Amino acid sequence: MQALPIFLNIQQRPCIVIGGGDVATRKVTMLLKASADVTLVSPSLCHELQAMADAQKIHHVATAFTPAQLTGACLVIAATDDEAVNEAVSIAAKALNIPVNVVDAPALCTFTMGSVIDRSPVVIAVSSEGNAPVLARYIRTKIETMLPASYGRIAAIAGEFRDQVKAKFATTQLRRRFWEDVLQGPMVERVLSGQEEAAREVLRDILSDNPSQSPKGEVFLVGGGPGDPDLLTFRALRLMQQCDVCVYDKLVSPEVMELVRRDAELIYVGKARDQHTMPQEKINELLAKLALEGKRVLRLKGGDPFIFGRGGEEIETLMQYGVPFQVVPGITAANGVSSYAGIPLTHRDYAQACLFITGHLKDGTIDLDWDAMTRPRQTVVIYMGLVGLAEICQQLIQRGVSPTMPAAVIQQGTTQRQRVVTATLADLAEKVTIAEMKPPCLTIIGEVVLLREKLNWFQP
Repeated sequence: MQALPIFLNIQQRPCIVIGGGDVATRKVTMLLKASADVTLVSPSLCHELQAMADAQKIHHVATAFTPAQLTGACLVIAATDDEAVNEAVSIAAKALNIPVNVVDAPALCTFTMGSVIDRSPVVIAVSSEGNAPVLARYIRTKIETMLPASYGRIAAIAGEFRDQVKAKFATTQLRRRFWEDVLQGPMVERVLSGQEEAAREVLRDILSDNPSQSPKGEVFLVGGGPGDPDLLTFRALRLMQQCDVCVYDKLVSPEVMELVRRDAELIYVGKARDQHTMPQEKINELLAKLALEGKRVLRLKGGDPFIFGRGGEEIETLMQYGVPFQVVPGITAANGVSSYAGIPLTHRDYAQACLFITGHLKDGTIDLDWDAMTRPRQTVVIYMGLVGLAEICQQLIQRGVSPTMPAAVIQQGTTQRQRVVTATLADLAEKVTIAEMKPPCLTIIGEVVLLREKLNWFQP
């Protein structure tokens, strides 16, 4: 280690930046985030810095640099494109024992600014000591993907309880063990799901003289997306790795299932037409039962839980039983599958609206809002409509939609098994039958389908 990593408290303290261009803008922005009192020395300013000066966020000294300008500063940054000026700033700051950073000139610096991951009050800085700043930014990006944005709130709430923990546990070792247990428990998940008061309640319960003895489980209602595991959200992936039990359905792709915690119990509750492995009401009860046993239950659904995923019914039951839960949205099939098929759902030349419908209702019949589906200049996306496709096309034509209206059926969209059949309303059902398309499939009807020939980018 050639440099000592430290964090300086510069709140309301004078910091000087020499320079008025884009590089100076980045440095000033960083200092303002740390609540510094910033003075900018430059004969002229770029537009963004001028706006900061006009808004009195910074002080502007509109002259060339002189060493006297550094008097009283706690930190100095040189960010000009003039090497002689940068060197002069470095010499003057060192003479006054003021920490100085000269951008892209490590030899002139007494400190360097790392690539920052800001989860205030948790702050992480990655430095290559000036040797490879791009590598430092790359490492920062990797860390960013691992740390949810709410980690700062975890630290802030932990800070609220520091005195209570110190009063309850006499030694540093006991306090450390306490926080190690807490930070691997349900308190963290409460914060990450936005339930901060519930997180505080967890801490109060643990610190009370009579904490609850029964374990408290939770249900993670997670959207697994349309199939490609790269389309999962960071939160979805994190919860998939934490579950004790995974309750999943037919629409979750094998690639997504591979990312579920290896030792989790897997319970399949998938449904196909007229073949319900488990009725929905039983699934609702199962989720509550498993959570009340103290388990972390992952309810993994294809697409998004709240778009034809019956997630609303499931959380109604969980609320009846008082079971904690969180909902993680997923990329719904309409968005993901249409994108991978090269069919935009809206386009100013073809469609200004988009209608999502399900191809069959609760009792299995096809009784749709045909009037809404026949409106012009819109895209109609049909979920679960493969079995009734011929009738749907016939009904639309009978109600005035042109038989030549473009349409497409996409099977297992976004995966390496994706297949697409394009046709018109008149011959779509026949072509789908000839192609032997199998669920899961998504149907798209509208003039936007014409764009597929030009925009077909995904070649599995």
